[in-house]
Amino acid sequence: MQKILLLELTVANTKSALKRAKIAERNRLRNKSYKSAVKTLMKKSLAAVETYAANPSPELQQEALAHMSEAYSKIDKAVKRGVLHPNTGARKKSRLAKKLKAHTQPAATAQ
Repeated sequence: MQKILLLELTVANTKSALKRAKIAERNRLRNKSYKSAVKTLMKKSLAAVETYAANPSPELQQEALAHMSEAYSKIDKAVKRGVLHPNTGARKKSRLAKKLKAHTQPAATAQ
């Protein structure tokens, strides 16, 4: 059934073109899964940071750090597998760190 569906959706005529279409579809689904997981983990991390910001405590800070570590790991894996560009991965990690740092570090005094 899967093969018939794939053949109907492509305009490929040759055997090699059909194979490339099959591989492209497989990679698209894998990439979609990674991107979705990265987005979900980033949202969880940002939510944990906001919870910590509303009620600072060591336990909530550890929870926020744990969520951030999990998000960092998934972002790094996505970059390693070519799902995300390295600069995109770095930008996402930087944004997460910036949000947490804003709530954990005391405000810098103006000089």
